[in-house]
Amino acid sequence: MMRSNQHLKELSGGFRATTNNRMELLATIVGMEAINKENQEIIVVSDSEYVVNSVSKGWVFNWERKAYKDRANADLWKRFLVVYRKHQVQFKWVRGHAGHPENERCDVLAVAASRQKDLEIDEGFELGK
Repeated sequence: MMRSNQHLKELSGGFRATTNNRMELLATIVGMEAINKENQEIIVVSDSEYVVNSVSKGWVFNWERKAYKDRANADLWKRFLVVYRKHQVQFKWVRGHAGHPENERCDVLAVAASRQKDLEIDEGFELGK
């Protein structure tokens, strides 16, 4: 879910086999990729400690320097850094299932997407690409 002033946009999708961490990271990536103008001020609000801490604590930049050696989700982190560097991004962690309206809506969208038939293949997960 993306919000800019009074404008709201909802994006969702699912894969037949993947992990929660991959989907949390992919949601962040897809949301930022949907922003048409570069150098935008973005606040990513997420209940994913994996995503928020990886960026806020600088872990992803260390992984990049080490060529993602033995790092899970390297394909997505590489994609993330491309779009991340096009904007001014801040991260805010919120507790999941704690009544944050947008976070609760994202959970509803994620559950609905995971229950769709004919889900796509997450090639980075299933095929190790």
